[in-house]
Amino acid sequence: MLNYILLQAAPAAQTQGGSQWGFWMMMIAILVVFYLFMILPQRRKQKELDRQRNAMKAGDKVVTAGGIHGYIKKVEEQTLLIEVDKNVCIRVDKASVYTVAEEKKEEKVAEKKEEKKAEKAEETKEEKKPDNEVKQQKDKTKKEPWDFDPENK
Repeated sequence: MLNYILLQAAPAAQTQGGSQWGFWMMMIAILVVFYLFMILPQRRKQKELDRQRNAMKAGDKVVTAGGIHGYIKKVEEQTLLIEVDKNVCIRVDKASVYTVAEEKKEEKVAEKKEEKKAEKAEETKEEKKPDNEVKQQKDKTKKEPWDFDPENK
């Protein structure tokens, strides 16, 4: 009886070792997914933000992390001089400044206006086409004096 119990315990020990490989494979898969969905997008976002901060120049409209709006007056290595009001300037760290995308918004508004104008132009062209077709149909139904039909008076 003891032999029977020991023989059955041996395969269980082998499956234990196999499940450890499965555990490590699952942990590696979780780390890969975590890296792909959490770390990599955050790095991309941070690189884009750093690129925007390095591209700041005098005259750009910005908003600080504290919500102060202003225009960049002077760009230094680590700080910016921001004009908040006439003759009122503050010096802030570059890391606490974000550019405002109002220029982009204005461009989008201009693009939408152009699209609406194009749509209106297309609509007027489409409206003109049916008018021409109606005129052609009227011309076809219009009877000439020599097309007199005594049955249809």
